[in-house]
Amino acid sequence: MSSPLYIGMISGTSRDGVDAALVEFSDDQPELIEAICVPYPSALAQELNRLVTGGQRPGQQALDHLDTQLADHFSLTVRMLLDKAGVSERDVTAIGSHGQTVWHDPDGKPPESIQLGEPQRIAQQSGIITVGDFRRADIEAGGQGAPLAPLLHRALFAPPTGPGSETRVVLNLGGIANISVIGPEGELSGYDTGPANCLMDTWIRKHRDQAFDQDGAWAAAGQCQTELLSALRSDPYFHLPAPKSTGIEYFNLAWLENFGPFSAGDAQDIQSTLAELTCTTVAEAILPHRPGDVLVCGGGAHNRHLLQRLGGLLPGIAVKSTAEHGLDPDWVEAVLFAWLARERLAERKQDTRRITGARNPVLLGTVARPASNHSTSTE
Repeated sequence: MSSPLYIGMISGTSRDGVDAALVEFSDDQPELIEAICVPYPSALAQELNRLVTGGQRPGQQALDHLDTQLADHFSLTVRMLLDKAGVSERDVTAIGSHGQTVWHDPDGKPPESIQLGEPQRIAQQSGIITVGDFRRADIEAGGQGAPLAPLLHRALFAPPTGPGSETRVVLNLGGIANISVIGPEGELSGYDTGPANCLMDTWIRKHRDQAFDQDGAWAAAGQCQTELLSALRSDPYFHLPAPKSTGIEYFNLAWLENFGPFSAGDAQDIQSTLAELTCTTVAEAILPHRPGDVLVCGGGAHNRHLLQRLGGLLPGIAVKSTAEHGLDPDWVEAVLFAWLARERLAERKQDTRRITGARNPVLLGTVARPASNHSTSTE
């Protein structure tokens, strides 16, 4: 392969494993060559869940321990991806590794966002330059550090230009929902709207011991509790102006149970209400931009119930998968970090001012080089 190869990796707020994509860049456009998701071992997943769902900033000892364990799992993922693709590490220019977010508090004192999975350890074990710690520079420039996906969304999914062209929204339905608003002249803004799947996943795991609601079927068969929905929608986050970002540190089971108590017999109706919370808050964020269409990526792109409800709440606006525009919705975020690694090595600053609220464009990511490249330090 003559064009540069990069690997992008992320584990999202679902914490079910590491998504990794091998990406070839030709004419500045990424082409997905191979992709893989490597689940966390049970013990690591349980330890990570205890850390993340505690609702408090983890202590340093726990952070250090998991930083190493997660780096080892990310390194394993690299090896498995390369084996699957039949590609040598010598053919890969760099890895972009987002890591696993365990704490996101950009409005704290001090503001911070913590991603674990030490990039230097990944570089050492893989023998490949690794770019990580993508959010720090943005936060140091006064930004939220998230979302970063709009940068790639504009590069890949910008709407057609010319007479009659319309704004396009790209909607990522991961654990948290975020939107990228791309104008016909390339204008870009975006922010986290609130929960996408995180509350629904947590609720169905608690009541049915399932990782997620397949096709949204359980929610679809329930009845939305309108009074509860109104109470949930009154949360101050939904009324904050952009730029803003959030995470499961905020929208979690403890947050939901503040609106209880709930009876076991209401479990399905509450799932239906949580789905409606996602759809209504997303739709209210999108409608003012009057897009011609909405491209959906992330795990929620497979949730038939969510997409049907969004279609009903966004009349006259086509709601479709990013797959219709050349990229499988499951791998958009992994491709993002391959793209960001390439941007970082090219020393291109990213303008996130209308996404995260940063004061100025910044270089996103820290570069870690393996010893074979004559340096074990980071840049």
